This record gives sequence, structure tokens and C-alpha cells, in this order.
Amino acid sequence: MFVRSAVSRHNLPLRRLLLSSSAQTLSTCRSPGYLRPSADATRLINTRQELRPPRRRVFDALSGLERSLATAAGAEYRPAEDISFDQLSGAIPPAYLSPQSYPAPELRGWDASSPLVVEVPPIPYEKQRINVHGVPGDPEEMLSVFDACLRVGRLERAGMVLKRFAQMEALHPDHLVELHNRFLRSRIEHIYAEPSQDKAEDVHKWFEVQIRAGDLPHTPTTVAYMLRVSLLTTRGNRLNRLLTRYMDLLPQENAMELLLDDEVLTDDELASISRICPEHDLPDTAIASPEEDIEDSTSTPVRQSPSSTEPPEVKAVFQKGLGLKSLRATLTLFSEIPIGTDIASLPAAGRREIQSRLEKDCVDAAVIRWREENAALLSMGRNTVLSNASLSARLYVWQQALEARIVEEMTKIDVAVKQEKKNTDDVERCLYGPILQQSTPTRLAAVTIISTLSSLAMFGAEKGVPLATLVTNVARVVEEDINSQRAEEANAVKRFKVLKRDAGAIIRYGKSLAPRSSETPTDALPEEFSWPISIRTKVGAILVSALIDSAKILVRKENLQADRLLTQSQPAFMHTNQIRRGKKLGIVAPNRALVELMMQEPRGDFLARQLPMVCEPEPWSKFAKGGYLEFPIPVVRVKFGERDQKVYAQAAIARGDMSQVLKGLDVLGRTAWKINRPVLDVMLEVWNSGKGLADIPPLYPNIPIPPEPDSGGDPTARNAWMKAVRFAENQKSGLHSERCFMNLQLEIARAFRDQTFYFPHNIDFRGRAYPVPPYLNHMGADHVRGLLRFAKAKSLGEDGLRWLKIHLANVFGFDKFSLVEREKFAQDNLESILDSARNPLDGKRWWLEAEDPWQCLAACIEFAEALKLPDPTKFESVLPVHQDGTCNGLQHYAALGGDVWGAQQVNLVPGEKPADVYSAVADLVRESIAQDLKGGHPFAPVLHDKITRKVVKQTVMTNVYGVTIMGAKKQVLRQLDSLHPRLAEESGHQTVHLAAYIAAKIFKALSTMFGGAHEIQHWLGETGSRVCRAVMPEQLAKLIAAEDLASQNAVLPKGRRGRPKSAKKESATEILQQFQSTLIWTTPLRMPVIQPYRTTSVRKIKTCLQDLAVSAPNSSDPVNRRKQLQGFPPNFIHSLDASHMLLSAIECDKLGHTFAAVHDSFWTHASDVDSMNTVIRDTFIRIHSDDIIGRLRAEFRARYKGSVYLAKIKRSSASGKAIVEHRNAHKLSLREELIMEGRRQMLLASSNPDEVELGKNMVTPATVYHELSTEDDLIEEGEPQSLDASSKLDEDVEDDLDKASDGEISEESIDADTEGFTPPKSREYDSWEFFKPTKSTFFARTFDAKAAIKHNNDIEVWLPLTFPDPPKKGNFDVRNLKKSKYFFS
Repeated sequence: MFVRSAVSRHNLPLRRLLLSSSAQTLSTCRSPGYLRPSADATRLINTRQELRPPRRRVFDALSGLERSLATAAGAEYRPAEDISFDQLSGAIPPAYLSPQSYPAPELRGWDASSPLVVEVPPIPYEKQRINVHGVPGDPEEMLSVFDACLRVGRLERAGMVLKRFAQMEALHPDHLVELHNRFLRSRIEHIYAEPSQDKAEDVHKWFEVQIRAGDLPHTPTTVAYMLRVSLLTTRGNRLNRLLTRYMDLLPQENAMELLLDDEVLTDDELASISRICPEHDLPDTAIASPEEDIEDSTSTPVRQSPSSTEPPEVKAVFQKGLGLKSLRATLTLFSEIPIGTDIASLPAAGRREIQSRLEKDCVDAAVIRWREENAALLSMGRNTVLSNASLSARLYVWQQALEARIVEEMTKIDVAVKQEKKNTDDVERCLYGPILQQSTPTRLAAVTIISTLSSLAMFGAEKGVPLATLVTNVARVVEEDINSQRAEEANAVKRFKVLKRDAGAIIRYGKSLAPRSSETPTDALPEEFSWPISIRTKVGAILVSALIDSAKILVRKENLQADRLLTQSQPAFMHTNQIRRGKKLGIVAPNRALVELMMQEPRGDFLARQLPMVCEPEPWSKFAKGGYLEFPIPVVRVKFGERDQKVYAQAAIARGDMSQVLKGLDVLGRTAWKINRPVLDVMLEVWNSGKGLADIPPLYPNIPIPPEPDSGGDPTARNAWMKAVRFAENQKSGLHSERCFMNLQLEIARAFRDQTFYFPHNIDFRGRAYPVPPYLNHMGADHVRGLLRFAKAKSLGEDGLRWLKIHLANVFGFDKFSLVEREKFAQDNLESILDSARNPLDGKRWWLEAEDPWQCLAACIEFAEALKLPDPTKFESVLPVHQDGTCNGLQHYAALGGDVWGAQQVNLVPGEKPADVYSAVADLVRESIAQDLKGGHPFAPVLHDKITRKVVKQTVMTNVYGVTIMGAKKQVLRQLDSLHPRLAEESGHQTVHLAAYIAAKIFKALSTMFGGAHEIQHWLGETGSRVCRAVMPEQLAKLIAAEDLASQNAVLPKGRRGRPKSAKKESATEILQQFQSTLIWTTPLRMPVIQPYRTTSVRKIKTCLQDLAVSAPNSSDPVNRRKQLQGFPPNFIHSLDASHMLLSAIECDKLGHTFAAVHDSFWTHASDVDSMNTVIRDTFIRIHSDDIIGRLRAEFRARYKGSVYLAKIKRSSASGKAIVEHRNAHKLSLREELIMEGRRQMLLASSNPDEVELGKNMVTPATVYHELSTEDDLIEEGEPQSLDASSKLDEDVEDDLDKASDGEISEESIDADTEGFTPPKSREYDSWEFFKPTKSTFFARTFDAKAAIKHNNDIEVWLPLTFPDPPKKGNFDVRNLKKSKYFFS
């Protein structure tokens, strides 16, 4: 039987191969606006055949198939100005007009009633134990071992894995044959290396026994490999018979075309086949030369920067170790480039070659540096083990010792594989051995050392690092390094030729045939390949164990009796156990001597792979294809083991849904940057002086330590002194760590001082974009932003000069005033600005008074340079000018809810001056306190004159992102302690109680100001609550099938009548395990967002060090309802602001503007600010002109169709009483009621009228409820703790709430892990409630979790999943912001 392969010829990624055997796309229809995937996009999921888009080779060819976003498919896009609102007046003319014709922004349309639905079920087959031959029984482990065996040449073991796959029937036949194809290719490569007729016969036998006899559907690739092995080793009549036999397996009408498309056979081999099998004709062809780089590579005048003098060296912080020196070693390639030379002047091939070196050389650079330092000491006659050598020199000794241990381990692996009777250790080595052997001992040793020291630095060298964490980190970095080596090897051997087609071929086949390869390509790196948790843990453990055994460090101790120093070589690391929070935890602790060295050095990570790029990033085309050239990174940042977001993103990319997201990331990545040399020079001067200035910590901080009290004195005084000493030491350590990190940043900036560079971007699961290089990027602190400028220059013009002045006022901190006043601010301070530019350190130092001093200095220098020209408007400006949103989360909420008052407070409504929502909230709080003052509230007299903008700002900013009342209380408490340190003393009230009182007032003020947002978040909470308590149709079908099977096998007890004994009655905890429906929605840019919060199971894995309990995420894990609900509102808003930013980037790019962004802060050239303002207003209007909440409801109804959820209704209601009577009569468990309701839903959905009628006649608690219910019977709840069937609150929940309520929260750093959700009912706060253990959230709501858990006035019932109507929108017209000068300013 011949089956045409449904995937492209490239290797199917192994984990995806496993997952896709049961994954399905459940979308019921496809919008005509969808893009079809490219041919090289391998199948991510097994979609329904009728919905599977056809293969296309060119992805960009269909990029024009776009239409606007609409609730219904096919709706036409109308410009924002033409959209009418019945209750509002007509369109308002825009405040910003583009100097050129600017088309309205477009969003690709999609039908919310037919969303992308991908089933990501758990692995449907049971895992088996590893057998006596060392072949694992876990399919994920088998795939990893199979892949590794092919790569290291252990073909016999790879064949054993394939045979066990066939026995287990764990893979779909189509997918299993893909593995066989890879196995055949590896066998043929070995025959190429060592030709042998016996090996060829083995391949023929394998095909007959394992593929044909196994009823596997061979593909053209399978046949091509069999043809190739026949041509390699056979001659004469046997060759003729073999070729004829294999060619007969292909369809006779287009057999040769299939082989041409498959690109396995060479031209000579195809010609031989055509000669021997003339019935299969070969079109006349001509071989073309490989495609050459058509870019002009002739010598081009090298562009040099105006300043060709080398800046001073960065004076290093005293640090003996890894991070800084590794970075410098990596950056030495820049020293090979003449001073002032910009790599951007080189041809594209040259730029890419240098970029490849940056990405590939980091590990080798570290080993070379260690070796050089060690050799330098040996040349001086010093033993690096016994002398007081630097850490770098010691690391080379460690590397040699660890390498020897790894070589020894690999020898044991070889012996274990050959053993016929394997003991436990042999079996373990057969599992992780091939994985380990994919790399070399040298690289494994270096990577282990680097990642171990990096982990210790992150966790704190003194504390040590948990063993499970260290093992995971080491294995992760080893895996990344192996994958990068694989990618490098694949790129090195791929050489393609273009096969020219003549007119005859076109006439014969009706098309031009695609280019194909001239040789068998090597294994390409899979898009998604991740080691399973068991293998990852074992690999990490064996490497960490070897490092602990081999790494030694010299310890010196003073011998008081002998009055001399004693030296001893001790282990550098120790594996021990500690008791933490009542649990025994394995810890890897460094030797104290090593701690003393590590306390003075920054983290040593893989710095070079995270540097800016010196060429434009690769455009994003697949999930893991884009950004860096050699080092693959995912387009969506996901944690290890979280498959849902990855699979959905891959499916969306494959069918073209995320084309606008990828395009936006490409725009951000193409923005060219350079170092601002004048600012760098000033910063280096300050840095090398060792003084603290403008957020640069001093080299030697002067932190006084109080004198030590007498040892025999008051113990309280001594305890206070010890606390003061610890506080001072922590301050010193913190400043030193900060300076070490700045040291890395300045080294990178100095190395890139003459270069044009780029920041590749990727996104988090909500769609928010982040630059991948972590050390130097425009999202960094003030000093980093001050160092960066655009590489492209643009003339200021009149408007640009004005915006440069406004920008200078903004970064100084003068940003709460009108634009006219800000422009005037620059003119009024012209003398100080010029002085700051000319004499930044020796003048008045006016720039140091700024809120952002380094950015202010950069603006001063830019403005001063412009004024040097006779006509400043002609100045070629390179400074990014920022336009920041006003509490952007509240802007989106106000637009969603239509809040007129709230819109005014966040500048969605035009005004003469910028509105300040923080001041408005402070005013409302003061008014409320004034009312309490009249009523005699005890706190009011204390606080009536102490409420300022600063007191409320952080709580207002974080409230919209889900901060709890506990977090708000801590935020306010910090401000009160800072502004009024003696408040408790003077008032007689504890400050914590006063802070709780103010936090309640802030929440109430927000609920008053943003009434529509209040209702929207309540609706989001209720909707999310229902989804998280839902059981999907697929789960219902499985439960019903299991129940039917149990009923068939059950035996009725003697004398008993009725239904048979079934499974035991499930507890509440077992019912909760059924809740696996995570919240999924689609952004305006058609990116699927999947909240990753599940109650992760823990797996116990045996390792050579100890048994480790590691997290093993699975899509069958029940959802963590608390995190799902508290994360839904902020994540939904983040997905909107991310869409707004990326859409603005695309539109600005169309206009030729340079664009960069820090979430809700958009940057461009000063001359383009007005045009960008038009874009960001139009894109915001375009997004919010659609019914976003209505579309979300429609999507949820389609996505969760057929589900049932566990609702709560009032026991005292008529329906509640009737349900109680029904249950008393039938005595069914909650599980049995679920199965019965599932059967009813299946009957009602049937196409058979008799079955539908049968379903209508069924009586369940749900039917009883629907007959008698009223609107008030249903208890709407949004509190996640109410899910817990226990009588006490989860301790982990309490701990998480305490951590999340810590006030160190910024709008940019908050994600869905911040606490907060929306209980259903709102009531006014009483400040005294805050002294109870309550969990409260957004906009004037509070909830006593323990009281809710014990609530007995409700009953639970399974109901069909429906969603309430969205709240009615207010009267604010989003088009009003067209005239708002301060929407972004």
C-alpha cells in the first residue's frame, strides 16, 4: 500500500511526533482569510483532513490575504472615522495629521465562532518499564534515545527502539514510518562511509520485515532510500529487479515526479533509475550551480564613525572570576576590527560570519581563557592547585579533572551497551548514555562548570542551591549547547543545487518543479525538541556528581600553635541535606573558600549567545526559526514542560494566524542601534573614578557600622548591633552586585561602541515583546537607555525640534504639565542644558537633578549639538524620543467599559493639560476621609492631611494588574513609613492599620471612577470561574465509556436489584481532578493565549546523587483555579496592549519610521513623533472599535461548546429544594450525576430525532434547575479558594499571597502570578475588615476565604456551560482620543 506523506520531507520533530499522534484541530470551519502554511512547516498537530490547509511552498506569497478584525467572518473594515455609534455624535477630526497619506490600520479578520482549537491530550498510552536490554518504555524517553542513537551512530540500539515502538503501538503508523525513514537514512550514510553488501542486505531485510510486514504505510521517502541503497551496493540483474520492485510501489502516473519532489536521490541516481526503468521517464534537466549570494561583495569604502579614538578601558570591579573575563574573551573579535570601523559597512556575508562567531565561540572562549591563565602560572613555576591562583586558573584544573571523569563515564557507557546481562547501572547508562555522547567531554565539562557557578551566583553562593534546581539548570544548558552544535553541523553540510526545468517538463507535468538537494542533507535541528524530564534529570545529575567529585579548591587556615598557615586541598562543592519548611531538601553548597571568591564576581552565563546582533535578525518564520543565526530560540517564551502554549503557537503559525505578530517582531528586530559615544565617555569617566553618581554605585561605599557593645552588656543592644551589621553588609553586597552587573553592561557597550547592532525580540505567552539580549537593551535602567541611540539619523525639522525639547522636559521629570509648558521648560533652562552638554562633570551638573539623569544628559547633548548649526532644524538627530501612555492598563479598561469619567482621568478625552489619575484618586480618597472625619472615624483625624499622589500611585498602577488588598496595604505602608516615620508614635495607631484603611479607600475610589471596568472585570472573573470548573466534551466521552465498561464487567451482588456496583464514590478532590480546562483566548492579532497555570504533578526520579522530586507538567493536570482567575484580567489587558504595540510597529514601519517600544512607551525619531502619534491613536481606535468583550464571549461559547460545569445554587431557592428532593430519591454521587448529564448532552446533540427526544425526557439535577430557576438562584463566584473542599486555606496559597503582595511591583514586571481576582459581589469596605484574614482584589471587593469554604447555604450541580451577557458599555466614544494630545505624550 502506498500512502503519500502528509508532511514535508524534513524530519518531524520528535516530541511533536509523539504529541501529534492524538492531537486534533477541532475548528469547525476555516475563514477564507487564513493564510496557508509553508511547505517547510512540519505538521504540528493531526488536524481533521477536511480542515487541513494544503501545502504551499511560499509563505509570503499569501501575505496579502488579509481582512479587518470583525466579530463575524466576512465583515468589511471601515476606517475608524467612519464607524458610527448610535448613542454618540459623529466622528471627531484627528489632532495629529500625518504629513503623508496614511491608510487606516488593518487587522486580519477572523470568525470568533470558529476559533483555533487544538486538543493537547496527555500521552494516551501507558508507560512501560525499561527492559533488560536498556530500552526505555516511556515513549518520550524512547524518542530522545532514538534520536541520540542515530546521531552518535548506535544504529543497533536505534533499531531496538523502533521494534519496541512497534510492539507498544504507541505511535500512529504515519509517524512511525517517519522514524523508519530517518533510521534508513542513517543506515545508508554508514554504508557510504563503509560500503558493505551485508549491510545493504540488512537494510533490505529491515524494509521487508519491519515496514512491509508491519503494515506501515511507506512514503516516497522510504522508496527513495531503498532505491538509493540498491544503487550503492548492487549490480546486474539483481539491481534491475530491485529497482523495478521498488518503483512499482509508487503510483505509475507520477512516480518520477514524487522522487524529484522528495529530494533524496541525486541527478545521476535518477538518471540510472530512468535508464533501467524506462516506463518511468525523467524530464530533460540541466544542473545549475548553487545559488550565489547576489549581494555585491566587492570592496566597499569602509564607513568609520566620526570619533575614531579608542575610549578608555572600563575599570573592572575587583572580581577574580568568570563573568567579566568570559565576556572580554568573547568580545576580543571586536579588537580585530580597526577602531571606528562599523561592521554594518561590510557585505551581508561578512556581517553574518561575525555574528555566527559571536554566537558559537562562547564555550570555547571560556576554555581557552582558563587554559591560558593556567599556563601563565605554570610558566612562572607555580602549581595552580596549591598556589593562591585566580578562579579562572582553577577552573582549567577543574575542567581537566571533570573531562577525565566524563571520559571515564563514557567508557562505562560503551561497556554497558555491549553487556548481554545488564545490572541496574548498565540499564541507566543505556538510557542517558547516547544523550550524553552527543557532545564532547571538553564541552560537557566547560558547560557544567559555567552553569553550576551561574546557578550558585543566582541563588546566592552562601546559601547554596537546591540540588533539583542545579541538576535541571545544568541539563538545560547542556541541552541548549548540544542543540546549537546540531544546528551548526546541519548548516555546515547543507548544499543545495537548483535543478533547471525545461519546457518539456512544464508541458509534461503542467508545472515547474521545485529546486531540490544534490545530496542527502544531515539531520536538521527539530523545531521543538526537548529532553523528557527523566533524561534531563539523569544527565544533569551525572554531570553534577562528577563535578562534585573532581573539583578541588585550596583552603588556607591559620595554625595558632605553630604560628603558620596550613594549606589543604578540599572539595569545592558539597552535597548535603537541609530541612527547609519542614521538608528535607538536597543542597549543593560551595566550599567557604569558593564563596569568598564568588562573592566578588558577577554571574557567568552564556553571555555571547545573549549579546546584541551585528546583523539583522533572521525573520521569524516558525516557532523556533528566527532571531539568532546559530542559536535557536523560541518565538514564545514558555517554561519547560508547558506544552499547551507551544502547540497552540505552532498551530497558529503553521496556518498563518500569527503572521502579524511575527511581522511586528521582525520590525522591532530590524531597528538599528548604536552606542551614544559622548554619554559612554562621561559614564566611563565616572565609573573609573570609583565615585557614586547618577545611580552608579560607588566602588567603595561608605556604610558606617555602629561600634560593638560590651559582650557583658544588655543582650538587646547586642542583638540590635548584630542586625545593624547584617544590614550594612547586605547593603555593601547589594551595591557591589549592582556594580558588577553594570560592569558587564559597560564592557558590552564599549565593545560595540563603533558598531551598528540589533536586538532580536520574542514574546511571552500574552504576546508582550521583549528583547532577547538581557544585559544591554533599551528596556534596561536609565543608564542603559542613555547609552543607546538610533543608528539611522533624521533631520529634526520644526516639529522635531519641538519634540526634542518636550522629550528633554519629560526625562527631567517635568512631564505633568502641558506640551507648551514643557517646550518652554527647555527654553527657560537653556543655559543649564548647554552647560550640562559641555561640562557634564565639571559644570553645574544640572542634569543630575533629573528624574532620569543619563537620558537627560543624552537629550542635553543632542539639543546642544542641534543649536550649534545656523538652522537647528537641519540637524541630523539620532536620539529616540518617547511617547508614554497614561496608566495604559486603565486606558484599555476605560475603552472597554466606556467609562467617561475614567477616560478623562487617563487622557482618552482631550484636555488642555494632561490628566493625572493618581492625583484624581488621591482627591477621592481625601474626600472620603473628610466624610469619615465628620462621622467620627478614629483614623480620619490622623490621615486627612497625609494623602498625597505618592501615597496612592503604586497601588493605583498595580491594582489594574491584579494586586491583592494585602499587597496594596504593604505598598501604602511603605509610603507612610517613608513620608511619616513617626506616624504611629504620634497618632497612637499602628501604621499597618492606617495603611489598610487607605488601601480600602483607594479601591473604592477606583470602583467609582471606573464603573464600566469594574463590571468588566467582574464578568471576566465569573466567566473564567465557569471555565475552570468545566468538564470538556472529550472528558465526558471518556468518563461515559469508562462507566459503560465498568458496568459490563461489574457483578451484581446476590439478591440485589438495580444498577451494578460501579466505581467507588469519588471525593471532592477526585472531582477537582476533572477540571482541566485552561483559559484560552485569541488576541486582536490572532495569537492564541493559553494561561499555563496548572496544579503540576511531581515525579520522583532516581539519580546517582539522590532521589529527586521534580515537577512534571502535563496537559491532563487539573488547572490551578486560583491562579487562572487572578491572572485572567491582567493577562487579558496585557494581550490587548501587546497587540496595540505590535500593530503600531507594523504601521510605523510602513511609513518608514524607526520604531522601538518598552510595552506602553513608544520610541521614534523626533521628526516622526507627530506621525507616530497618529498611528498609535488609529491603532488603539481600530482595536477598540470592535466589540472585544462580545467577541471574547462568542469565542468562549464556541471553544467550550458541549461542556458542563459545576455550578452553585442557593439551597433555599425553589430549584435548590427540588434538587435536594431529587437527590434524596435517586442517591447518585456527584460523579454519577456528571455522567448522566453528559449522556443527556450527547443525546441532545445527536442528529437522530429519537435520541434527541430521549435526551429531552431525561431528568437530571440540571433539568430540575432549568424548570424552576430564577436569575437569583445561581451563585456567581470568582473566588478560587472556594474550590477547595477542605476546611482550611491552603498554606501555599497563604505563602503565595504574602509573596505577591510585596510592594516591589512595577507595571512592567507584573504578570499573571500577581495575586488578585474578582469576587462577584461588590460592597463598600469597612476598614476594620482588613484586620481579618481576607483575600481581596480589584475595585472595592473583599472576601473571607475560610468563611466561603464553610458556606453551607449552597448546593453544587452540573449545568451546561453557558456564559453571562457582557456588561453594558458606557457612553465614552473611543474616537475622542483622536483629539487628545496627552493620550500618549
